Amino acid sequence: MMYRAFDAQTDLARQTRGWGRLLNQAAAPWAGTPFREQANWWSAGARMMMRSGLTFARPDYGIGTVTVGNRDVPVVEEAVTATPFATLLRFRKDIETPQPKVLVLAPLSGHFSTLLRGTVRTLLPDHDVYITDWHNARDVPLSDGAFGFDDYVDHVVGFLETMGEGSHLLAVCQPAVQALAATAVMAHAKNPAQPRSMTLMAGPVDCRISPTSVNELATSKPIEWFEKNLLSTVTARHKGAGRRVYPGFMQVSAFIAMNAQRHSQAHQDLFWHYVRGDSDKARAVESFYDEYFAVLDLPAEFYIETVKTVFQDYTLAKNELSYRGSPIDMREIRRTALMTVEGERDDICAVGQTMAAHDLCSSLPPHMRSHHLQAGVGHYGVFSGRRWEGQTYPLVRNFIQSHA
Repeated sequence: MMYRAFDAQTDLARQTRGWGRLLNQAAAPWAGTPFREQANWWSAGARMMMRSGLTFARPDYGIGTVTVGNRDVPVVEEAVTATPFATLLRFRKDIETPQPKVLVLAPLSGHFSTLLRGTVRTLLPDHDVYITDWHNARDVPLSDGAFGFDDYVDHVVGFLETMGEGSHLLAVCQPAVQALAATAVMAHAKNPAQPRSMTLMAGPVDCRISPTSVNELATSKPIEWFEKNLLSTVTARHKGAGRRVYPGFMQVSAFIAMNAQRHSQAHQDLFWHYVRGDSDKARAVESFYDEYFAVLDLPAEFYIETVKTVFQDYTLAKNELSYRGSPIDMREIRRTALMTVEGERDDICAVGQTMAAHDLCSSLPPHMRSHHLQAGVGHYGVFSGRRWEGQTYPLVRNFIQSHA
């Protein structure tokens, strides 16, 4: 019922965008007349209408070139391998000097992996970068089976094996948990492809530490409440018809509700940028929300298992995590160096929650550990923006290179 209602809303938004385009075209001839001020207002309102609704297709990464040394090098997106739920995507560069291979683990939390394009762009000059490019669950046929917590771990292990020995992991937010699990599984199996280093950025390793509103929401209801109220069934108009999912529009709505005033102000600002003709400022706001409002659905199994395991039972934090029915011990991680990164003002993953990984990986000697608390940034500032590029990234780069 929920998904059917949202499909109807999506259709309405499509019509609104169409009317907005017509109104914007009607305003154009008046731009050079004495009525140009009224035309600007008209056009601004029309352009806001043209931005109605969410999108459900993956945006482009848009990384055409990157500067390596003193020359610009073309970047080509290469699908190395794929499953029904994800593609191992490589940003291939035609250079002679080998660089450390880094697998960026993108969160599976309602947005496409392109949310990390800035992270990838920053890594590219110094690394051979791969990413977990997640597919929208509503487009995965029911015949392709379920996707749960262990399946994410399988993807990490399989992708590292495909990349080969000597690779590194960089997990952003949620998959810090799966990064630890996969590394421990590979360590136990003495898998030669286990990563040389693992960088965990703003990840919920131990949510008992300084709980945020996100953590408190997860513990405020029994898991049955989440199953009953937040899951929905994909309708017949989509390839994944019949699949149970946690809809991306639910997750984005929750994120917006956390900072409703800020998002409302951003759209008011966008309207005035249109009225005043501030193209650069308008484009910056548009770019952010083009990405933010591109949503993907999560497989229901993965969502429920993550809420229960990470945010309710604290299984990883207690070192009681299991994989395919067998216990995992983080103390078996001995060959993978560990770096954790946190943001001083993070209101999603509080200070201390990611650093807890060091207590779990107690077999690692001091020279294989590092921690950085980035001053003055919230959650997204940990892996994107000016401070990430100028302050955090140089430390991450040096850490990876020192364990390459």
